[in-house]
Amino acid sequence: MNRRSVLVLLLAVGGLLAVGIVMLASTGEFAEDAHGRPYFFLYHQLGWLAVGSIVCWCVSRVDYHIWIKNWRWIYIAALVLLVLCFIPPIGARINGSSRWIRLGIGTFQPSELAKFAAVTMLAWWFSREERVEEQKLKGFVVPLGLVSALMLLIVLEVDVGSTALIGATTLVIMIVAGSPLKFILPVIGFGVSVIVGAILMMPERMGRFLAFMHPERYPKDAYQTEQGLIALGSGGISGLGLGNGRQKLLYLPFAHTDFIFPVIGEELGLAGTLGIVLAYILFILGGVTIAVKARDRAGLLFGMGIVMIIATQAAVNLGVTTQLLPNKGLPLPFISYGGSNLLFCMACVGVLINIYRQGLTEQEEEQMEQLELVLQSERRPVRL
Repeated sequence: MNRRSVLVLLLAVGGLLAVGIVMLASTGEFAEDAHGRPYFFLYHQLGWLAVGSIVCWCVSRVDYHIWIKNWRWIYIAALVLLVLCFIPPIGARINGSSRWIRLGIGTFQPSELAKFAAVTMLAWWFSREERVEEQKLKGFVVPLGLVSALMLLIVLEVDVGSTALIGATTLVIMIVAGSPLKFILPVIGFGVSVIVGAILMMPERMGRFLAFMHPERYPKDAYQTEQGLIALGSGGISGLGLGNGRQKLLYLPFAHTDFIFPVIGEELGLAGTLGIVLAYILFILGGVTIAVKARDRAGLLFGMGIVMIIATQAAVNLGVTTQLLPNKGLPLPFISYGGSNLLFCMACVGVLINIYRQGLTEQEEEQMEQLELVLQSERRPVRL
C-alpha cells in the first residue's frame, strides 16, 4: 500500500495539533473562565493531548474489526451516557445545553462516543448486508432507526450540530455502500425536516438562524459571528502577529473554543487560515486513500465514516466562523480547546492507522487490477 497516504494524514494532524497548542497559549489567558491563570486551558489541553496520543497509539494497535464486531456494546454505552446527561447531579447543564456528564476531574461529552458508535454500527451493518437495495426493512429501516435513537437524544440535549454531523455521516456511508437514490432521498428529506423542526422548537437556535439571515435586525444573536468577521478582516494577508490579536480580549466570545479560527486569521493572516484549510484537505485525502485501499468492505465504510465525521465538523466550524452557515456550537477538530472532542479525534486517527496497516500492499493492488482486466475482457461480447 502507498505509504504516502498515512504520512500525509499524520503530517496534517500534527500540523493542526501544533497550531491548536500555539493558539491556546495566545487566547486561553483572556477567556472569562480562565480562573485567573493565564495558561489554565493550555495546560489542560496539553494533558488531554498526552492522553489522546496514548489513546491513538493503543487504538492503532487494535484490529479495527474488533470495534465493528462489538458495535452493540459501544452503541449501548453511548445510549446510557446520553441518558445520564439529563440526570442530575451526574449530568451537567452548561449554557442552556445538557451535553456533559461530570467525572469529578472534569466533564465528558457523550455525543463524541455516539458519533463513534454510529459509524461502527453502520460499517458493520452495510458491510454485512451488501445487497441492501433488495432488503428495504432489514437493510434501511433498522440501521436508520438505531441511528435515529442516538440523534434524538443528542438533539434533546440542544446539540443540533452533532445531530447533523451524524446524519450527514450516515448519508455518506449509505452512498459508499451502494444504496440506491430512491432510498437516499427520503433520508435526506427526513434529516432536513428533523433539523428544521428542532430549530423551530428551540428559541435560542431560531434566534441564531434569524441572525444569520438578517444580522442587522438581530444584533445580539449576531454579535459573536460579527466579532469573528472583524477578527478575520483585521488580520488581512499577513496578520497582526502571534499574540497581538485584539478580538480575543473579551470582544469575541469563546475565542479559545468554537471561534478560534477567526483569531488565527487575525494573528496569522490569510496565510494562516489557508494553511488550516490545506491541512484539512490533506487529512481528507490521506484518510480517503486509506479507506479506499482497505482490505475489505468493512474497512472501507469504517474509514470513510471516520473521515466524513471529522471533515464535516471542520467544514461546519469554518462555515460558521466565516458567516457562511448559521451559528453552531461545534469545535474545530484538533485545534479548539476541549478534551472530549480531542480524544475522539485522536482515537479516530488511531483507527485509520490500523486500517492502513492492514490495507492492501502494492503487489496485491496490482494483482487485483490485473484480475479486473481479465474479468472485463471475459465479459466483452464476441463479434462475429
